Amino acid sequence: MNSLVLLALALAPGAAIGLYIYFKDKYEREPISLVILSFFLGVVSVVITFILSFPINKIIPIDQKSLSEQAVHAFLLVALIEEFSKFIFVRWVLYPNKNFNEPFDGIVYAVSVGLGFAGLENILYVMSSSNGIATGIMRMFTAVPAHATFAVLMGYFMGRAKCEKGKSYLVWVGLASATLFHGAYDYFWFLSYIPGLWTGAIASLVVGLYLSKKAIRSNQEASPFITSSKIDPSQNG
Repeated sequence: MNSLVLLALALAPGAAIGLYIYFKDKYEREPISLVILSFFLGVVSVVITFILSFPINKIIPIDQKSLSEQAVHAFLLVALIEEFSKFIFVRWVLYPNKNFNEPFDGIVYAVSVGLGFAGLENILYVMSSSNGIATGIMRMFTAVPAHATFAVLMGYFMGRAKCEKGKSYLVWVGLASATLFHGAYDYFWFLSYIPGLWTGAIASLVVGLYLSKKAIRSNQEASPFITSSKIDPSQNG
């Protein structure tokens, strides 16, 4: 029973965020089967992360007390590898799909992949912790929404790249944005042994949430399906 509680605690935050984003897709919702596939691609991205990071971490040792080496650790060895592992599936599996046909779809698919990653990561943390419930509750308000904000920022630019002529380079801006915020968030947690620096992680999360809210609204308003959705059916025929 305790394992089921921990599993539910690990997955519930991501499920809630995923539903929130799905229903924010007002004008042409994505096939639920493709959204679920995106989630499981996010789970697979955890494996990709491990494959990439294991040899790199062996080659590049990090001094836990060095501010500069922890920056390398946070931004390159963790954030870039994790975000690139998700990016692989968003860019080369979901991006070419015919259902990816409006800016907001970038957010839907990137968040679904991101939550798949965060879901498995959450399960591993919660199940291996000596106090899984406390770990799950803390991550409910920190790590899981953080992963969602990284994904929204990536998806915002991916959606713009797909739907705006001549803007394909924005896919890389999306990867860079997610990596930047992910790295900043992790960097301050890695330095939390210095009193008060953990607040930097919370600050980066707050900024990420603010920008995510603006990105969601912006890509909603850029939908080519807005006009057709506002046509009054009674005036047709």
